Amino acid sequence: MSRLVVVSNRVSVPKAQSAGGAQGGLAVALLAALRESRGIWFGWSGEETEAFEGKIDFQRHDGVTTATIDLEPQDVEEYYNGYANRTLWPLFHFRIDLTEFERDFGKGYERVNDRFAQNLIPLVEPEDLIWVHDYHLMPLGERLRSLGAKNRIGFFLHIPWPPTSLFVSLPYHARLVRTMLSYDVIGFQTVQSLDSFLYYCEKELGAEVDGRTIHFEGRSVRADAFPIGVDFEEFTAFEGSGDARQAEQRILSSSRGRKVIIGVDRLDYSKGLPERFDAIGRFFDLHPERTAKTLFIQIAPPSRQDVGSYQEIRAELESMAGRINGARSEVDLVPIRYVNQGYPRRELFGFYRAAHVGLVTPLRDGMNLVAKEYVAAQDGEDPGVLVLSQFAGAADQLDGALSVNPHSHESMTEAIREALDMPLDERVGRWQGMIDNLRQEDVSWWRDRFIAALKG
Repeated sequence: MSRLVVVSNRVSVPKAQSAGGAQGGLAVALLAALRESRGIWFGWSGEETEAFEGKIDFQRHDGVTTATIDLEPQDVEEYYNGYANRTLWPLFHFRIDLTEFERDFGKGYERVNDRFAQNLIPLVEPEDLIWVHDYHLMPLGERLRSLGAKNRIGFFLHIPWPPTSLFVSLPYHARLVRTMLSYDVIGFQTVQSLDSFLYYCEKELGAEVDGRTIHFEGRSVRADAFPIGVDFEEFTAFEGSGDARQAEQRILSSSRGRKVIIGVDRLDYSKGLPERFDAIGRFFDLHPERTAKTLFIQIAPPSRQDVGSYQEIRAELESMAGRINGARSEVDLVPIRYVNQGYPRRELFGFYRAAHVGLVTPLRDGMNLVAKEYVAAQDGEDPGVLVLSQFAGAADQLDGALSVNPHSHESMTEAIREALDMPLDERVGRWQGMIDNLRQEDVSWWRDRFIAALKG
């Protein structure tokens, strides 16, 4: 049996997770595959070192080996905070206005990908399958090939791939995509992202595209859509946990009979949070009689706090929440609860279950597993309603959601009203179609499809 070698920017170290951290569905799925194949998970430890000296930290826990390296402060600033999160992330989420093109960022990105390759290659055995994840490591396959790797190497992009008209604004865009064509399989979340990538390869590189196979400079690369799912069994098992029940009861008791709308998003400009707050404010303006009957809870854990655009959105949301509450609150009632902290997934299950409406309205998202987890957490006899952005990858699969354009406050406010007023039989019918999809196309289905394609 071939070993699986997973490579990602950060590594989910099982030993550390068991000390109290909350493991996500992706980590659970990858760790299961690694355990079955006696595999290795390689990446950055998340720690900094003043001078990298080639030290790899190996840990083994429950049949899984993790191998991590530290990065120097300059690497973190240029590769991670810089090229990954101030150049690629905004550009790939269609925010060219926030994209920063700095030569040093690009140099740092290439330097860290070289370092990953040089430290990984001694660990790789000839029959290993190598699976590289996400936008931080797009050139890694080419770097491994240059060091002699003959293995089957796959790459999966968790975020959207932008249209060619935006992507060509990236300096050295052709060089970046040429490195990607060193992979054997390239995976995307949606057919839309796949089509954008194939179009770029054909029109900008002059590659021959035959269906979903790219022929370029003597290589044939398979590109396809592999929509990621949730760990359905693991997540729905939280229903019986005390933490989930207590979390559900916290919402039910503190809402005092009001209908609850919930949003759970990492604090990021791609999530459409200012537009969502604006829609909530407009909803209360249009329906003032509902202000005392409706509670909106937004959970938004901070992220990437060293990047200026993230500091700005936090300040903007705090200001918006204050204005909306200031205009509509009573001494014993506020219509918005805005929370800047994260919660374990068990508690999130309870929060989702207590909410009548799940509001998931990113401006652009590769998939968005919050939408899927909200549906999975519902009581099938009395489910809530998912309001979902048409620009989230999950919209391709969750056709029972109310689809909205997050740029249109009319679309948002009308969907909120419709969700709150939806009769039980319609809610059950919409939920049933979505839950069947989540059960069948879960994270293990996603993982197994990609690995099967990688094996060829």
